[in-house]
This record gives sequence, structure tokens and C-alpha cells, in this order.
Amino acid sequence: MKLATNVQHLRGTVRVPGDKSISHRSIMFGSLAQGQTTVRDILQGEDVLSTMQAFRDMGVTIEDDGDEVRIQGAGFHGLKAPQKALNMGNSGTSIRLISGVLAGQDFSVEMFGDDSLSKRPMDRVSIPLRQMGVEISGRTERDLPPLKIHGSRSLKPIHYHLPVASAQIKSALIFAALQADGQSVIIEKEKTRNHTEDMIEQFGGHLEISGKEIRVQGGQSLIGQEVLVPGDISSAAFWLVAGLILPDSKIVLENVGINETRTGILDVIKAMGGKISLSQVDPVAKSATITVESSDLQGTQIAGDIIPRLIDELPIIALLATQAQGRTVIADAEELKVKETDRIQVVADALNSMGADIEPTADGMIIQGKTALHGTQVNTLGDHRIGMMVAIAALLVKEGQVVLERAEAINTSYPSFFDDLKGLING
Repeated sequence: MKLATNVQHLRGTVRVPGDKSISHRSIMFGSLAQGQTTVRDILQGEDVLSTMQAFRDMGVTIEDDGDEVRIQGAGFHGLKAPQKALNMGNSGTSIRLISGVLAGQDFSVEMFGDDSLSKRPMDRVSIPLRQMGVEISGRTERDLPPLKIHGSRSLKPIHYHLPVASAQIKSALIFAALQADGQSVIIEKEKTRNHTEDMIEQFGGHLEISGKEIRVQGGQSLIGQEVLVPGDISSAAFWLVAGLILPDSKIVLENVGINETRTGILDVIKAMGGKISLSQVDPVAKSATITVESSDLQGTQIAGDIIPRLIDELPIIALLATQAQGRTVIADAEELKVKETDRIQVVADALNSMGADIEPTADGMIIQGKTALHGTQVNTLGDHRIGMMVAIAALLVKEGQVVLERAEAINTSYPSFFDDLKGLING
């Protein structure tokens, strides 16, 4: 598709789709709890729908009228063996977290996904789950999907140091630990997004957290809840950057989740001199209205313990850096290589083809600003965040067209993206 270019400014108010991480987990916890769970403002994206269908295939009754999702919880022991393999689509969150759920079930399941998911290694989950007594196998020594799992009702607790900073792996092990015989200890390499831990408490469960150490007692039962999903800061990130780099722009983003483990991009924007403010802060829901305006930006260093707090936002942060004065260095982000694509290389290739100056490194990028961008043709390679990043970059292009191939990948997390963009252009 041809993207909008040479846009003069962006103005208006946007309410971004529900947080993808919380949407996934609300379905999982609702399915594993006793009683009914009601979820409002859930993300109606393809990844979340994959999770929803997987639990339906395991016998959970889930009603979705578009505004509200009602889940009749089956409890940890109420899931049923699916009649067919579970299709995870493009969703790494689904396949990894559901692996942890299946760890405590006494039936066999196969999970598969699309071409992109089939290239993503699952050994980071399968290795610790095997230690807990789960039979699990995939293709090659990295356990690429399809993934075959036969769980155990006699799961052994685990004491495990996570080799990488990954909320997905941590969450999979927490789901397994909730079903184990005894107490498990999970130690993070760096603190990552804590939606799973928060939702355990919300659903009446309990765990102990001390620094990077998480203790989980097995044999817990959960109680259905009402969940209001805040807007996804990963989706809001594209408008945050657009409002900062387009001249004469001001964008207001309502009800954005500001969980402290997810707000690294706000810290980076402030460090670069961006004009950003928060209002209507709800400390219970961990949400706020965020306003950004056109800004003169400076390059910065992005590395260390902030990386897990903005790992999904790094593609659009790379674009932000191309419009800042001076050099921006991103390091310690090797996890980007095992996302929907190798996002280090794909981001560099996409933006360099538009005139940026980005050097990919083993664990990040070196970005020279400030660069003018021009028209080209870019393939998302099935990665929704690459598609949205290119669409925002195209707004700056003065000469030539920008053609985006496989733009449908954006539906994974933000089905209304182009409608919202059109509204801001006309605002």
C-alpha cells in the first residue's frame, strides 16, 4: 500500500487499543480462575484472538461481543485436551505463556504458528519446563515450532535463574509454578514487565517478590475478576514519536498504561529533550493521559536495565533517533533478534533504505541524526511494529512515495492504526 507522505502536522486525540500484554493475560487468568471474568477494552488484534481461540479449543466458554469479553473459568484442572493442534498465529506471547499453562495438564498438545513464529526459538521455555517434568519438543536443538507438549499433574518446583531478560519466559514459568508441588524460585536477569505478577494478585493469588527474585507457591486457585484493560503504551509509542518529530504537532493520548516496567520510552523521550506531559494519572489502573508536542531532540545512550522496559518500542525509538541532533547508541538489546523478525537488522535496513544512517551492532544500533528521509519500498516481513514504524517515517518524506508491502501485519496489534493516523492528519 502507498503511505501518506509530506504531512505538515499531526493534531488530535487518540485512544489507543488495549494493552496487548494485559489482554493476553486477562484471557489466560480468566480461563484458569473459578467463576466468571469480565474483560473490557480488550485488544481485538490477531495475537490476542489466537490466545482466545486456544482456550476455547481447550473447552473454556468465552463470549466476545466486541465491547466486553466474558470468560467462564475452568480452573487449572478444568481444561480439556483440544481436538486439534492449537494455532498461535504470529503470537510469541501465546505460545510461550500457554506452554507454562499446559505444563500442569495431563494431556498432549501441539502448538504451531505462521512462518515467522516457526522461526522463533522456544528452547528458553522448554529447557526449564523439562526440568519440572514436562515432555516438550520442537524442531532443531532450539525447539522451533511446532511445539509438542505433554504436561504432568506432578510438576516439580524449580529454582531457576533466567538467562535472558524476558517477561514471556518468566510468565510461562510462573504459570507452571502455580501448578507445581511446592515452592518455585524464579530469578530474573533484569526486571521485566510485571503484568503477570500484578494479575496473580488481582485474581486472588499470591507470590513473594524481593528484587529480582520471585517465589511462587504451587497449588493455588484463582477467582474470576473484572478487568479494565488500559491502552497499550507500545501502540501509543508510534504516536508519541510522530508528535515529537512532525513540525507544529500536538497529540493527546488517552488512557495509556503506565505500568512502571513499561515506561522506558517516556524516560528516553525526556532524556532527548522531548516535550511530554502526563495528566489524569490513575495510580490504581496504572494509566494516564499523555500529551506530546513537536520538539528539538538530542541523541542519547540507551542501554542496561532500561532495555527490558522498552524492548518493543526500540524500532520506533530508532526512528526518533534519526530525527535527533547527534548520535544515539542502543546497546544490550540482543533480544531484538528473536522477535517477529531480527529487529536490529530489519529496522536498520528499512530506515537506511529511506535515507537514515544506522549501523546495526551485535546487541543494538548506532544511529546518526539528523537525517532527511526519502521514498522507497519496504516489506514488513510480517512484523507489525516494522509496518507502523515505516508508516510514521513516511510522514516525514518530502520526495517520492513510500510503498509498504504486507501492511496487513499491523492488524496483529493495532487494527485501527490507519484510521487513527488519518484522523490526526486531518486534525
